[in-house]
This record gives sequence, structure tokens and C-alpha cells, in this order.
Amino acid sequence: MSFLNLNSGTKSGSNWLRVAVCSGVALVAAQALPPAAMAFNGPSTIKIDGGPLGPLELSGGFDGYGYALSGAGNATNYGLLGTDKTTGAELMNGLIQLQKSTGLVQFTIEVSSNTSLVLGGKPSQTSVQTFSTGPLYTGYVTLAPTSNFSISAGKIGSLEGFESGVDWNNTNVLTTDIFAVENSQSRGVEAAYTAGPVSATVAFGDGFDTGVWNFAQALVTYTFDSNNALSVFGATNFGKTGLNAHIYGSASTPYNQSFVGNYGAYYVNSTMIGGYYSYTSGNLNLVPEVQYVEAKRDASLGLTKSSSNLGAAVFGNYQFGKSPYSLGGWVEYFSSNGPDNWFINPGAKGVGISIAPTWQKNDLFVRGDVGLLHLTTVGVPGSSGYGASGTSRNQATAVIEAGVLF
Repeated sequence: MSFLNLNSGTKSGSNWLRVAVCSGVALVAAQALPPAAMAFNGPSTIKIDGGPLGPLELSGGFDGYGYALSGAGNATNYGLLGTDKTTGAELMNGLIQLQKSTGLVQFTIEVSSNTSLVLGGKPSQTSVQTFSTGPLYTGYVTLAPTSNFSISAGKIGSLEGFESGVDWNNTNVLTTDIFAVENSQSRGVEAAYTAGPVSATVAFGDGFDTGVWNFAQALVTYTFDSNNALSVFGATNFGKTGLNAHIYGSASTPYNQSFVGNYGAYYVNSTMIGGYYSYTSGNLNLVPEVQYVEAKRDASLGLTKSSSNLGAAVFGNYQFGKSPYSLGGWVEYFSSNGPDNWFINPGAKGVGISIAPTWQKNDLFVRGDVGLLHLTTVGVPGSSGYGASGTSRNQATAVIEAGVLF
């Protein structure tokens, strides 16, 4: 879960490598996925002679952004107070990955300072105190006894959703409500298997980095042909994660000071189902996605009633021939139901749109993004909207981003 109330997004994954599964060549489920016309090319790979370890691969990137917001005011759920800046600049992601992707024993290590920008939320600072492992964003060992089966253990990425928590793996800088309510990095074990057009990955661990091992995720992808693939994912808590468990931190709240009880037991004790379909035609890629997450009533966790969040979006990107220019965009609808604050406010509903032109020359890129979120329902009685009076239903966000990949 990117868990927007805590941190503006930390979800793992590489859309340029996976139309369905988390990053890492060792996850053989990725082998069955079709190529997609992505907004721009992801990091290249530097080959390294690892001596007794065998061949290694080094890659990464660094970027930052400037932003301008409308609607800053007293919408306190996302810190849009009158004292907050409506313009500014932030570092976004700095990530280095070292990977061994051949042989029986493989590994992936990613060190990162990371954040994401969700449409409708406040820009946040990049942080190395989000996870229990500090700057270790991902770190797992993989056993791959065959070309179509592997088992991994360590700090692993989420199997939920299409969008990535590393911004240069997405077509847009801004992310959706769907992304905002998904699980992020966690500790666990994962198995991946591919049989013909079907790839499947299952994971079990401490979802939301809580240290409580009771959370399972699964992802199944069926590749019809080189242009069409359907992915279905799900996640659930098989037990109960109490209010004193740790959960994702942020730039302002270190992991060891962040607790489930402070930010929403409904996220951690939820069940999710979703899916997306990737269609590619030439330089055009379209991906519709729908996702539903629900938390049952549990008085011992402070959950007085069941609550849920429904999100739907269509993502698209187009590469202009062999030029360095491309255009990404998405439209979304979301509906939060019940007393819990899944996104913006309890009971909030709305629509959003984001358009992002991109220029990339080799490893350098510059990307703009303009988004508008409109609340069709601000929330339950007493909820604040945007603006100084808290009555506005709209927030516009403009972003200019630049970075280097290697």
C-alpha cells in the first residue's frame, strides 16, 4: 500500500519489466509478459564481473521535481494547511540496484530514498526512514532451480496493482487512488511459476512491513499474444494485526515511531481484489484497471463498521515514432465507503485526470504532468474539501520533473 496518509507512495515494481509482477529478473513470471509501448525507457544495465559470484548487473537513477498546487487550505487530511507552500521543489527518487539474475542462487538489492506524488495529495519529501530496513528498499535471495520456477525470500515488493512506487517506471509522475491504497514493500517469501502463457506469483509475509506474518498476496497473468495480457491480483490478512504493530514511516515520522493504531487499522486488516488488461498496438499502450479493497468490522481494532474503497482507471501512453517524445495519461474514478479514511476523506468520491508529456535522450529525461482531481462527494458530514475555506471540490497539480537513469 502506498499508504498516502503516511507517505506519498512507496510501492515497488517495474512496469517496463512487468506488466504484472514486481521488479527482479529472478521472478520468472515476468518472462511470459508481452512488451508494451512505455512512456520512456527504464534504467539501462551496467554489466559487472562479480568474480566468484558470477555476472552482476548495476542500474539505477536519480530525479527531482518542482510543483504548483491550487486548492491549498485547511483540508487537514493531507496537510494542505494555509501555512503550506503551494509551490516548491523536492527530491523524488534516488535508487541503485545490484542484481545477480543467473544461476541457481540469485539476488536483488535496491538501496533507495523514495517518495511518490498522488493526485489530490500534498507533495512530500523523499525518505530513507519509511521501512524497517531503512534505506534498503528491496533485498531478497532467490533460488531458481529451473527456468520457469523460483522462490525468493527477503524484503520484497508488492504484487498489487499496475502502478509502481518508483516514478520512472510509470507513464505519469502523478499516481491514482488505486495506487494510494495498495500495499508496499514488506518482508516475506515469494514463489513464481510460469507455464506457457500463464504466470503466477504468490507471497506470504508481514504485509505493510508490520513485523506480523499473516498477509498473503497473489498475482496471475495470462498472456494471449504479444499485444494482450490480463492480470488478476489479490491480497488478504489471514489473522489480525494489532494497533501496536509498526507500519510505514515517512520523512516526518520514522518507522520505529509509526504504529498501526495511529494511521488506520483498516488498511492493514483488509482484503483486496483487482485486475488490469494491457493492450498494445504499435506505439500505443492502453491499460484499464479496477480494484476493490474492504476492511471488516472489528471493535477490538477500532473498526466500528465495515468500509471499502473502489478505484477504476484507464492508463495510456503513446511514443511518437522514434523521436525522444512520448505522451502518458490516465483518467480515474474512486469511491470510499464507510467511516474510514481510505482516500481524501471518509466517504469521499471523485474523478481525476493526468496528462504527462515526456522527453528522453539516452539516460536523461524531462517530464511534465498536469492533473486535476474533482470531488463529486467531499465526504461524510464535517469533511473538508480544498481551498482556504475547505469548501472547494477541486485541486489542480502541475509538476515538472527531471532525472538521469543508468
